[in-house]
Amino acid sequence: MNVSDFNYNLPEELIAQDPLKKRSNSRLMVLDKITGEVEHKHFTDILEYLKKGDCLVINNTKVIPARLYGVKEDTGAAIEVLLLKRLDGDTWECLVRPGKKLRPGARVSFGDGILKGEIVDILEEGNRLIRFEYEGIFEEILDKLGEMPLPPYITHKLLDKSRYQTVYAKYDGSAAAPTAGLHFTEELLDEIRARGIKIAEVTLHVGLGTFRPVKVDNVLEHHMHSEYYEISSEACDIINETKDRGGKVISVGTTSTRTLESAVDDDGHLSPKSGDTDIFIYPGYEFKVIDGLITNFHLPQSTLIMLVSALAGREHVLAAYEAAVSERYRFFSFGDAMLII
Repeated sequence: MNVSDFNYNLPEELIAQDPLKKRSNSRLMVLDKITGEVEHKHFTDILEYLKKGDCLVINNTKVIPARLYGVKEDTGAAIEVLLLKRLDGDTWECLVRPGKKLRPGARVSFGDGILKGEIVDILEEGNRLIRFEYEGIFEEILDKLGEMPLPPYITHKLLDKSRYQTVYAKYDGSAAAPTAGLHFTEELLDEIRARGIKIAEVTLHVGLGTFRPVKVDNVLEHHMHSEYYEISSEACDIINETKDRGGKVISVGTTSTRTLESAVDDDGHLSPKSGDTDIFIYPGYEFKVIDGLITNFHLPQSTLIMLVSALAGREHVLAAYEAAVSERYRFFSFGDAMLII
């Protein structure tokens, strides 16, 4: 199975650069995973496909304003730091630019010294371990100095930080948003609950590995990035009971999907778990939990389009993407949505 098998042609002008004024005004393509048939809807029409007794699974991670701009203390050279993962106390794994200027012992100042950092190690992939120094509360300083870490294909400046955040975001830790959830409003979620559809919350902190290209030709040779996840006993109970009753479990996003499929046993039963997952889902994978998926349109040759293809079939997915291009859907993080059911 080659990475090129998951390629498609996308005109650059279809990459959404800004969020819509109202979250739920996005379009919705509905893809039948068995037949490959597609319907063109609006996102609020999702209520037509969710039935009483079904369960919607959402990822309640919160994106931190993880991009920091500073200067090297000894030279004044401009430095960009992207926080990836908090390891211990005030030590973070970070992506830095330019890397050649930041060897162990180098010090960086942010916000006229409100925040300072020292490079303590260089990791295998070139990422740095940085130990930060500050007075006060780190999260408050980060909120003041940091910018949202938008993916590289978005070139417009984000005017409202909250628009790269789901309305149900709770727990800090992501370097990227679980973008399938950006379409939901509080009103739409209330309507879903009112119809007797359960909502279960899980947590997976999204890393930048989401945007890294697959650099091998053979899919099986790709080394998947790991991300931290948690699933509570309450969420497990809701989802297990849904499955036992014959209801459908609809996952909101690939991150919720990876969480569920990481925490399930061979019998399809979920148990409370937490830890790092590097699960790689591609065609041939047999899903044990989810019956359907709400997702955005993903980058060509990415691990995300492979996951979607595992659920609906590569041919069906690529045909649907071709239809989306023809119908001028908006792609990627701020783009339109797809329901696979």
